[in-house]
Amino acid sequence: MFKIGDKVVYPMHGAGIIEAIEEKEVLGETRQYYILRLPVGDMKVMIPISNCEDVGLRQVIDNDGVQRVFHILREQSTSMSDNWNRRYRANLEKIKSGNIYEVAEVVRNLVKRDKEKGLSSGERKMLENARQILISELVLATELGEDKTKSMLEGVFA
Repeated sequence: MFKIGDKVVYPMHGAGIIEAIEEKEVLGETRQYYILRLPVGDMKVMIPISNCEDVGLRQVIDNDGVQRVFHILREQSTSMSDNWNRRYRANLEKIKSGNIYEVAEVVRNLVKRDKEKGLSSGERKMLENARQILISELVLATELGEDKTKSMLEGVFA
């Protein structure tokens, strides 16, 4: 169980800080919820405490994790299917996993593919989504702020 002030990652949405734990009635059922503030995009999310394991809520990575993310971003891209649909589904599964290292792989692979061959509009949207998820966790893990984190990320691909 998490507590107020914990930095956590909500897969497919990004990282945030638990601001409160509240009991709310939704659809006639009273449950306890984490109230999560996502700094990137300034969004608030309610997550039922009983569903945390199912949705993959987890702690934000530590400094070693940050180093590993940047190592992954600098590596060669992994081979991807030439079939757009297969590639899209494989990347979507990685993003849905909530695993920051897999999200970093998606960002790296799509950025490199964009430079080589360009991206379809669907993959471009996926890249932006994966980049936002990655940035949101790195912002909380490094405490450098969104602009500095974005600059660091862009510096890897420059």
